[in-house]
Amino acid sequence: MKKAILSTKVGMTQIFNEDGTLVPVTVLQAGPCVVTQVKTVENDGYSAVQIGFVDKKDKIVSKDANGKKEIRNRHGVTKAEKGHFEKAGVSGKRYVREFKFENAEDYKPADEIKVDIFAAGDKIDATAITKGKGFQGAIKRHGQHRGPMTHGSKFHRHQGSNGACSSPSRVFKGKGMPGHMGHVKATVQNLEVVRVDAENNLLLIKGCVPGPKKSLVTIKESVKAAK
Repeated sequence: MKKAILSTKVGMTQIFNEDGTLVPVTVLQAGPCVVTQVKTVENDGYSAVQIGFVDKKDKIVSKDANGKKEIRNRHGVTKAEKGHFEKAGVSGKRYVREFKFENAEDYKPADEIKVDIFAAGDKIDATAITKGKGFQGAIKRHGQHRGPMTHGSKFHRHQGSNGACSSPSRVFKGKGMPGHMGHVKATVQNLEVVRVDAENNLLLIKGCVPGPKKSLVTIKESVKAAK
């Protein structure tokens, strides 16, 4: 992998290609990201580049007149994190991720990675946390069929038989049952970059990308691009 960037999801829209074709796209606010650390084989045992995205305020801990501890910006940058960022010469960041670039030695702390590393026509993989749906039944969660809704039936939206009673006398692993749906890490591969707006740090991707609006989306060059 030679290029990757962190982004946040803005939403979906549609644009027209040069030939007049209507294309649905997902708009991502991609970068600018800064290099917060460069890991080497000599120091860390492997080669990688750590990058940060979106500024974050410091976590401030003080005491009031009664000596009670008071915390401002509870989710801000801690002292340990602040020292890490100051060593790299960058401001505190909300998101920090690592990428194993093939040319990791070419990067230095505080270097900027902008959206213009990608170009229209590139194939990318998008990774994000999907939308959470909460607790859902087997019909919505697994696409199972419902029972008869009339003629005295009392079986409507149940998940059906869970397992035989005498043999094997248990429920097999993987049985589709109600439970928590969504909010899992998902990757969509071989998406196409339709347009790159370097001035506004926007990346337009053909089709849909996992995750709700404002969520973090990791963009990498495709590992198995369609030929």
